[in-house]
Amino acid sequence: MRVSPQKARLVLDLIKGRRVEDALNTLTFTKKRVAEPIHKLLRSAVENANYLSQEKGMDVDVDNLFVLRAVANDGPRMKRIRPAPMGRAFRYQRRMAHIEIAIAERGQNGGATATVVGEETAPAKKAAAPHKRTKASTKPKTKGKAKSRAKDKKKFAGKGK
Repeated sequence: MRVSPQKARLVLDLIKGRRVEDALNTLTFTKKRVAEPIHKLLRSAVENANYLSQEKGMDVDVDNLFVLRAVANDGPRMKRIRPAPMGRAFRYQRRMAHIEIAIAERGQNGGATATVVGEETAPAKKAAAPHKRTKASTKPKTKGKAKSRAKDKKKFAGKGK
């Protein structure tokens, strides 16, 4: 999305942890340009949850959904040049954001249940064999030179008076 991640985080912080209905209302009345695309993204996540409950047979109650995670990460940067005085040119960067929203169903006790929409589970990684660490020497290589330099500094410090 062509908005800086810092500006997107301002709006995403408003909806983290809220019920989806409250988050949609907050985004509707927020006077930031980025609020409209985030509103569209949140509606899409709710529709995905609705699709899961109807078509895939998962038990998802759309009324109990809340915003589990809302993150704006750095995307690619476009490098641009702006004219400057005396024929020079200044470089600047147009930042873009990757926005991720995950919603989950809130349980009866107030905690999130296992149903998470927008969260991809990574496959389990194979356990790699532990690497043997070699012990590196902790002694500085120029120990003698450092002591002689410290002595020279003490000699010259007293002569300046």
